[in-house]
Amino acid sequence: MTLAQEFQLQIRDTAGKEYSHGDSWDGPEPATCGLKRRGARRWVPVLVDMLMMLCGEAMATLLGRLYYNAGGKSMWLATLAHSAGAPLMLVPLLLTPRDASAAGEPRPAAGKIAAICVGLGLLIGCDNLMYSYAMLYLPVSTFSLVAATQLAFNAVTSRLINAQRFTAPILNSVVVLTFSAALLGFGSDDDDVASYHVPRGKRAAGVALTLAASAVYALLLSLFEATFETVIRAQTLRWVLTMQVSTNVVASAASAAALLASGEWRTIRGEMAAFEHGIASYVATLAGIAVGWQAAALGAVRLIARVSSLFANVTGTLALPLVPVLAVVFFGDKMTGVKVVAMLMAVWGFLSYVYHHYLDDRRAAARKGRVAPGDCVCTALMGTQAVVPTRKPDVDY
Repeated sequence: MTLAQEFQLQIRDTAGKEYSHGDSWDGPEPATCGLKRRGARRWVPVLVDMLMMLCGEAMATLLGRLYYNAGGKSMWLATLAHSAGAPLMLVPLLLTPRDASAAGEPRPAAGKIAAICVGLGLLIGCDNLMYSYAMLYLPVSTFSLVAATQLAFNAVTSRLINAQRFTAPILNSVVVLTFSAALLGFGSDDDDVASYHVPRGKRAAGVALTLAASAVYALLLSLFEATFETVIRAQTLRWVLTMQVSTNVVASAASAAALLASGEWRTIRGEMAAFEHGIASYVATLAGIAVGWQAAALGAVRLIARVSSLFANVTGTLALPLVPVLAVVFFGDKMTGVKVVAMLMAVWGFLSYVYHHYLDDRRAAARKGRVAPGDCVCTALMGTQAVVPTRKPDVDY
């Protein structure tokens, strides 16, 4: 073998392409350029998931408030509406092809997945019930104030369960978002109490239930993240939809059983007839609640799989100050300066968290960009084995 042939063989083994003097480099692109393009492709679906979560949560919360304002009283029916939209996710699940690249990979045991789905589904059902009672007992602003504590709870669970690394932008995001909801609650509580006619004797119970529901919700997000990382070990759309459908079916079954056992199902017909806006509006309101919560849940689970449970919670907390602002349009609430400041603080806190992930991407690009194709060529010329940076396959959602 001549020296030139040996040189060509070394280059072919290193970069997978033939390369000679005078030819243009057709091998792998520099790592920094590839990371920039992959970073852009990564954030587009993340933004879609964020928008889905924000719109779904805001819509479901407003319709839940409308259900109570117009005469709805069934706690178990409202709880069931949180998870009853799960069958809608069967359509995209059935249309989603299996991941061919994961065909040879070991799959988690079906029994283990079933046990996890049952446990998470029961927790979701309990969480939905507590939020249903909280929405009945608290005005929107107070509910937003107390529900924002889920971010603090999730900061703890993310650290203990998911080993979340805290940086200055993350801490700034948590503090600012919490203060935003607190400012909103303290600044407009009296007006909301008067407009929603909330019994003051139920306020303490509503606060306690919201705190408990926030803690359970934070725990759920961290458990979902741990399940994807340690049990499923895959982040495909098929697994995301499977987990959402399975857990929500369990929650719906538990809520439906409680609805039948409590006897509340006997009052649904009378409640429907007495609904302020008519029977059609009654059905549309409950259907909208179901669709909204499923959209929010799908966005949250996808964000957990893509980024982290804390990121999903930060996105959800951003929706809390937006709900009273939207209530100005739909319910005729007063728009005060406090609400505007609270919304701007929420946006600032959210952007702070996004900036943290931007810095992480930049650091990852800097680390992986140290080995370029040119370095591989020089290494091959020296007769040593080149280390080609491996590319983690992009998750196709």
